[in-house]
Amino acid sequence: MRILLINHYAGSVHHGMEYRPYYLACEWKKMGHATTIVASAVSHVRMAAPKVSRIVSSENIDGIAYKWLKTPAYSGNGIRRALNMFAFVSLLEVKSSQFAECVKPDLVIASSTYPMDIWPAHRIAKMAKAKLVFEVHDLWPLSPLELGNMSKQHPFIMLVQAAEDYAYCHADVVVSMLPKVREYMESRGMAPHKLHIIPNGIDPVEWQTDSPDLQGTAKEVLSALKAKRLSIIGYAGGHGLANSLDTLIDSAKLMKGEEVAFVLVGDGPAKASLQQRVVTEELHNVRFIDPVRKDQVPALLQWFDMAYIGWRRQPLYRFGIAPNKLMDYMMAGRPILHAVEAGNDPVSESGCGISIPPEDPGAVVRAVKQIMIMSPEDRAVMGQCGRDYVMANHDYRVLAKRFMDCLQ
Repeated sequence: MRILLINHYAGSVHHGMEYRPYYLACEWKKMGHATTIVASAVSHVRMAAPKVSRIVSSENIDGIAYKWLKTPAYSGNGIRRALNMFAFVSLLEVKSSQFAECVKPDLVIASSTYPMDIWPAHRIAKMAKAKLVFEVHDLWPLSPLELGNMSKQHPFIMLVQAAEDYAYCHADVVVSMLPKVREYMESRGMAPHKLHIIPNGIDPVEWQTDSPDLQGTAKEVLSALKAKRLSIIGYAGGHGLANSLDTLIDSAKLMKGEEVAFVLVGDGPAKASLQQRVVTEELHNVRFIDPVRKDQVPALLQWFDMAYIGWRRQPLYRFGIAPNKLMDYMMAGRPILHAVEAGNDPVSESGCGISIPPEDPGAVVRAVKQIMIMSPEDRAVMGQCGRDYVMANHDYRVLAKRFMDCLQ
């Protein structure tokens, strides 16, 4: 089968997030399917940008054909990001006949976070007489409506809503990473038989082989903390408002003078304000570390005594959550502090940590102390529960086959 996967933000292990298209394509290649990934050359979530010299640039990455569309630069979530989206969708529309003729896909997957690429994807699928899959990462326009407090009458929201409804109507299959979406999607016109839940995943090979030792500043900082016999509460991932890291800083403030250290690894728009808080409030038990390479993440997480992931209290999470970093924590066998109120909770479902209410620093402190007094054996059992859960439910080798099976 020839697959055309459209994902504005698709990356690779060489470029950074988003990883899902790359890992699925790798597994499909093993199954005998050829995948072409169409993505924007500009993305705020990648660590390294591809080199492009023309409107459509081609690159072969580990046997996967990538088509990079040249789009304008942007930062943040303002008008320039919207222009970047429109440029990507417009180029897809203009080049739709080219993709249909050159790739000759049997399957077209529209998989960007926003749904407007469903229109050119449907056009390509019709020209190629291919099946069409609409893959949902986040619910748009509900996400900007509920998280960004945008009006239903805003032209952008009305455009996104039209695209979402069109996708549920015209796609042959709807794949969702969020588990609690059926009622909502059916209310927007999706036929019940179309929906298949296929969550985010991991490549177990990355965790079953020896990863490179942690290097540089990260190792120096963590080694110094361990030398002081401090318990390390770690966070690794994006530093944005949605990650509720202010709650973690508030928890550190409550634990001043105790034998703990809070370590935040990564980058993002909220990092500067978090660092300023730490300086202003003289929180000497908090450390910030720049992002580490993906292949060093397994080694990094082994330094954590427990791993934190938090969410804001948002009604949108009633449809479920699917964070990549949570699966990394679980594969690392770390006890997890999960500050969440959502339609699903893999931590409580697997027994790999302690789930607490979101935006509650006192609850974080109590959970930290509860894990600190656990025996090493009990922590190891908790960590193994996480690994077992991920291997059973989030192995890309299994998810890629499930994706193909849902087309039947």
